[in-house]
Amino acid sequence: MRENWRFGLAIVVVLYMSGVGAARADVIDGHWCNSDGRHFSIRGATIITTEGTKAEGNYSRHAFSYTIPSLDPSAGAQVFMLLVNESTVRLRIGADPTAPTQIWRRCDVTS
Repeated sequence: MRENWRFGLAIVVVLYMSGVGAARADVIDGHWCNSDGRHFSIRGATIITTEGTKAEGNYSRHAFSYTIPSLDPSAGAQVFMLLVNESTVRLRIGADPTAPTQIWRRCDVTS
């Protein structure tokens, strides 16, 4: 009986460490909304900007950056995003690390 408990614990530990279990939203991919009504979407290295323009950027699981396309306001500026937690992204326009940041939240799913 004691060996069954250890075996069960070992399985739980292996599953936890391999990421099997509840789905986690720890990626920057998704639909993001600002309190002023603007929104954008990221899917891998592709972004649909707040103006609806499709562009390519630099993607990592928890960060995204891109150059604002020529058709959008502030064209040519760099945008840097960092996933703070599963529902929050911190966004900064421009390379200056002291520039003001914007907080964006995952958009609510509507049906």
